[in-house]
Amino acid sequence: MSHWKQMNKHELEKQYSPSQWSHRMSADAVIKAHEAALKSGTEKARAVAQNILDVPYGERDEEKLDVYMPLSSSPDVPLVIYLHGGYWQFLSKEESGFMAVPLTQKGVVVVAVDYSIAPKGDMDLMVSQVRRSLVAVIQQYSHISGLYLCGHSAGGHLAAMVLSTDWSEYNVSPQIKGAFLVSGIYDLLPMMSTYVNDPLKMTDEVALRNSPIRLVSQLKKSCSDCDIVVAVAQNDSPEFRRQSEEYFKSLQEAGLKVTFEDIPDTDHFNIIEQLVDEKYYLTQLILKMMGKS
Repeated sequence: MSHWKQMNKHELEKQYSPSQWSHRMSADAVIKAHEAALKSGTEKARAVAQNILDVPYGERDEEKLDVYMPLSSSPDVPLVIYLHGGYWQFLSKEESGFMAVPLTQKGVVVVAVDYSIAPKGDMDLMVSQVRRSLVAVIQQYSHISGLYLCGHSAGGHLAAMVLSTDWSEYNVSPQIKGAFLVSGIYDLLPMMSTYVNDPLKMTDEVALRNSPIRLVSQLKKSCSDCDIVVAVAQNDSPEFRRQSEEYFKSLQEAGLKVTFEDIPDTDHFNIIEQLVDEKYYLTQLILKMMGKS
C-alpha cells in the first residue's frame, strides 16, 4: 500500500472512514448499529451493576465520569478506565458503560469518562481532561489493586496519550498496570487534510505534540512496567491497521511489554461492541490480565 503521504485527499478520507470498511452492512447502517449497541450495552450495565453517575472530575460540564461497581465487595478490586471513540467529536459516557456488564460480575470496577468533544473541545483540552480524570480516579479510589486503561479508536489515541503523560506535572505517580488500545490512532498527521480535522482544527504543531507515536520515550518513563495490548480489527482499513502495527513495533523496540492482537472476523465497530460479552476473546484477555478469568 502506498505511504499516506502519497495518497490524495480522497484516498486518505476513505482510509480514515472506518464505516466504509465493514463487511457486515453499509457505512451509515454500521454507525447507527454501533451507537445502538453501545447504548443498549450501557443501559444493561446500569441495570446490572451498582453505579454512581455524573461524578465530576473538573469544572466543565463535560468533565464527569460514571462508575460501575461489582455487587459483592472484595479486597482485590481492579479498576479499568474506559475512554470512548467517535473521532473526538461523537459519543459520550452515555454509550460507554457496556464493558461493565461482564467485568463488574467478575469483581472489576469500570469507570467511563466523558470529555469535551469537538467543536466544544480541542485536542489539547481533551488530552488534558482524560489525564485529569485518571488523577481524580486514583485520588478517589485509593484501595484498588490495579489500574487499567481501555480505549477504542479516538479513545485508543487518548489512552495512549494518558500512558505517555509526564505525571510530575500532576504531582502524582499512578501505577498503571495495563492498557488495551483497540483500533486506535497513534499518529495524527495523516488526518490533518481529511474531514476528521474540520471540527478539530488542529495545526501541525498540535497534531505532533498529541501523537503517541512521537511520545514513546515518555511512555517508557511513565509506564515501563505496563502490560500493553495493541488490538486491531481484521476489517479495519489498511491505514488503521498500519497505525496499530507501527505503534506496536515502536513500543516493542523501546523494550516495553506489549502484544499485538489482530482480531479475526471483526471490523472497527464490533471489535469493541463485543466487550459486552464475557466469552468474547478481548473480554477474556482483559480478565486474564487482571487475574480475574
